[in-house]
Amino acid sequence: MKQQPIPADNGRPTRRERVALVLGATGGIGGEVARCLQVRGWRIRALNRNAAAAAEQGGEGIEWLQGDAMTREAVVAAARGADVIVHAVNPPGYRRWDEVVLPMLDNSIAAAKSAGARLLLPGTVYNFGPDAGAAPTEAAPQNPLTRKGAIRAEMERRLRAAAGQGVRSLVVRAGDYFGPGAANNWFSKGLVKPGRPVEAITNPGRAGVGHQWGYLPDVALTMVELLEQEERLDVADVFHMAGHWDHDGQQMAAAIARVAGRPAMKPRRFPWWLVSLLAPVVPLFRELAEMRYLWEKPLRMGNARLVALLGREPHTPLDDAVRATLEGLGCVPGTGRSDGDPVDAASPAAVARQPLPGLR
Repeated sequence: MKQQPIPADNGRPTRRERVALVLGATGGIGGEVARCLQVRGWRIRALNRNAAAAAEQGGEGIEWLQGDAMTREAVVAAARGADVIVHAVNPPGYRRWDEVVLPMLDNSIAAAKSAGARLLLPGTVYNFGPDAGAAPTEAAPQNPLTRKGAIRAEMERRLRAAAGQGVRSLVVRAGDYFGPGAANNWFSKGLVKPGRPVEAITNPGRAGVGHQWGYLPDVALTMVELLEQEERLDVADVFHMAGHWDHDGQQMAAAIARVAGRPAMKPRRFPWWLVSLLAPVVPLFRELAEMRYLWEKPLRMGNARLVALLGREPHTPLDDAVRATLEGLGCVPGTGRSDGDPVDAASPAAVARQPLPGLR
């Protein structure tokens, strides 16, 4: 995919440079948010346990700070003078999830309180249980039946509690992530095999059961546009994205086949039996098994509240989003833009092509 340099000036009026501390800048959603913030003129700091290595990978434009999200003093120090803290850090490979996720969030809350910054948390549908219904609103009850969902619900509960201490937060919930730079997600772990041409597609869902997807550049741009509406946000605010709704559970697989040049390819059934068998010994499989219910019953979040504030939701056409994702995964050759039309520097398509220094 053709890369373009990040523009230094997006034509916005001169103002105090806004600063964002990104925790998890080498990850999928953290990297996309950092990239989008850069495009829109924000100054980026990134806390990393190996800042020197991250900078060597191409740290131009990012202030890499040495530190660990598990160390409160490091996070608080990194957040000084920041307007926003992007909390997009997760333990690699889901290891020690229940031991480190909440302490890391507590450190970010402490840093946001100290700096007077708004804390951005990428949200998911995992914190909803069956009682939330098929179309949960932002205020739907959070009574998940899974371990990961319970942690997600507790994360949001802590943000609401912190609002009583003046800590501002923003949660943006979206469907399953996919996109260039995305790593541990259903698209790259379940539907296709990264690093090779698309020769087979597996589909985790049941025919006729809808599924919700969130394209990372769209999600990132939505988050940034919400952050730029600071004066209109509540102290602890939550928004849902509609993203891409696969109404019958077959549309994502069909888009992959079209983009791969094999439109007649039929998806295979996902080997849930193997995931269940290996879940006790493979952390990733344990996480996948827990989320199986989202492939067996539809859960669709609406974006009415988001559209009421922003006027629309950033949305990349499905085939374009799938093409960019497959290019990023090395499943199809990079094609770049072929229509010759200019791209808005703040659009999801443009953001997806901006090189973010330090991304793996």
